[in-house]
Amino acid sequence: MKIKKRYVILMSLVALVAAIGAFFPETPGIWEPDDKFNAANVAWMITATIFVLMMTPGLSFFYGGMVGRKNVISTILQSFIAMGIISIVWVVFGFSLGFGSDVGGLGLIGNPADFFMFRGVGAKVNAALAPTIPLALFALFQMKFAIITPSLITGAFAERVRFSAYLVFMILFCVFIYCPLAHWTWHPDGFLHNLMGIGIHDFAGGIVVHASSGVAALAGALFLGRRTKTPGDRNLPANIPFVILGAAMLWLGWFGFNGGSSLAADGIAIKAFLNTNTSGATAMMAWVLFDCLRGRKPSGMGAAVGAVVGLVAITPCADVVTVGQAFTISFLTTLVCNVAVYWKAHSRVDDALDVFPTHGMGGIVATVFTGVFAQTGLIAWTHAGFMEFVAAVVGVAIVIAYTFVVSMALYWITNRMIPMRVSPASESLGLDASQHDEVYGDASPGRSLA
Repeated sequence: MKIKKRYVILMSLVALVAAIGAFFPETPGIWEPDDKFNAANVAWMITATIFVLMMTPGLSFFYGGMVGRKNVISTILQSFIAMGIISIVWVVFGFSLGFGSDVGGLGLIGNPADFFMFRGVGAKVNAALAPTIPLALFALFQMKFAIITPSLITGAFAERVRFSAYLVFMILFCVFIYCPLAHWTWHPDGFLHNLMGIGIHDFAGGIVVHASSGVAALAGALFLGRRTKTPGDRNLPANIPFVILGAAMLWLGWFGFNGGSSLAADGIAIKAFLNTNTSGATAMMAWVLFDCLRGRKPSGMGAAVGAVVGLVAITPCADVVTVGQAFTISFLTTLVCNVAVYWKAHSRVDDALDVFPTHGMGGIVATVFTGVFAQTGLIAWTHAGFMEFVAAVVGVAIVIAYTFVVSMALYWITNRMIPMRVSPASESLGLDASQHDEVYGDASPGRSLA
């Protein structure tokens, strides 16, 4: 039996974590009841956390149905495996990097020792982060955001990335991009949270999740290059019902994604719930009708993609905009993303599943719109509203630049460790067979290749 060195290294890291965990002491009294938390808030946040976790399997179906039949299993697994590896990273030190005490007062990163191995993370509340729910529940809720973000990137380099290299990149992305952005934006001392004395408003991940994953996806598509076209392969979506099922699971999970970001069972959660559904519905119809206006027939794929774009659009502002503004933001964002998908299709950038035109552009545009609508009843013509708009634009520009440059560096580092792109023979055979020795449906069985 041939054992590959890269898997020995990854297995050794998991074993090391397991060994440290066995002897790492727990803080005394950490699970004793805390009379400061609100039972209703706890119940809602447990529910919301479950909803958000369900989004990642939903994404796996959403993406898995879009790729060709030779790559369905590999694409689904790339999302599903994040539930394992990112959960481990988050418990060991990811939560500390994102939400630990600020290092050096610069608002850039949390102290990795604060919550190492979730030490101190239990039933007690944390006044700065989650004053009415246990810190452990807050950490679990945030973990689900960390899980889905690198999963979103996979759509860009689908059908051509080596699985072991993807695992390495996912860890590096979480540590060097996701955790810093979460700290910048959501920690009370984060520098984007306090940008220009106003702060950038990102309620549930317009930039931390969607803009970052979209920009990293664009960098990945550029770094890996275009897919190799096999003669006679039309590269049709393998399973449109999977796409629709995945979109439905994402829509349901988004109620926890946005509604749970209030961290309470309150009016803000209900408002976010309402705006989320309104935005998803508006964008789905806008996408389908816009396609029809361009001479296309209404499609299941279009309805599913449009709904997801609308859910992205409302993410940064679900708590502050009116339901009428949710209509406007989702409609305008959908038009921008639809045009971006069209432009991408006529470019040489092979973003396989349109991650940047949908999630990236959706998160960027929606965050800017948040700066327009968040401060006033209609539009940011007041001084305070204008400054919030400026802060949003500046913050988005910083996130785009940082994410693109660091992502390119992480792809390069990963590629030096493990070649990221599979061999032409493996790509032709399909990643299901070449990377996992599995086949989907009636796809032709294959053999393992380097």
